[in-house]
Amino acid sequence: MVPLVEREVEIPKDVKAEIKEDGLVIIEGPKGKLERKLYHPKIKIEKQDNKIIVKCEFARRKEKALVGTFAAHIRNMIKGVTEGFVYKMKIVYSHFPMKVSVKGNEVVIENFLGEKHPRRAKIFGNVKVSVKGDEVIIEGINREEVGQTAANIEFATKVKDRDVRVFQDGIYIVSKGG
Repeated sequence: MVPLVEREVEIPKDVKAEIKEDGLVIIEGPKGKLERKLYHPKIKIEKQDNKIIVKCEFARRKEKALVGTFAAHIRNMIKGVTEGFVYKMKIVYSHFPMKVSVKGNEVVIENFLGEKHPRRAKIFGNVKVSVKGDEVIIEGINREEVGQTAANIEFATKVKDRDVRVFQDGIYIVSKGG
């Protein structure tokens, strides 16, 4: 008997999946198309009927972990092209009212703690950012791009050289959802 580590990922009916020889996984669905290279010499990714199977024979600890990681990435890609990912952030201030706007591929935060120069956060990849009142909504099909954009906005409003117990101003992630 061969010790085999295997994970299966179901493919929904409205999603098309394709696996190339060099480990390139292409998932296409109603919201768009995602491509990602998932390659390791010992790990095989195959498509059988309506499933993607990630497997590895004689796996050591790191390869076992990678099988699970690759399966999770494929699940996230499928969820992205069917439902998409939405992060909600809240604008919080108690000292100076801040003005948040989207200009091109960056979020501009003006009047943060009364500063004269605006702070900027980069919007990653194909992500849509909208500001409605005191809420910032980030939407996209790639989970990592949506999460990185939210992290950039949160980091841009990090309070420096002040007591964070008093100055709790900033833009914070409130909910992560699909």
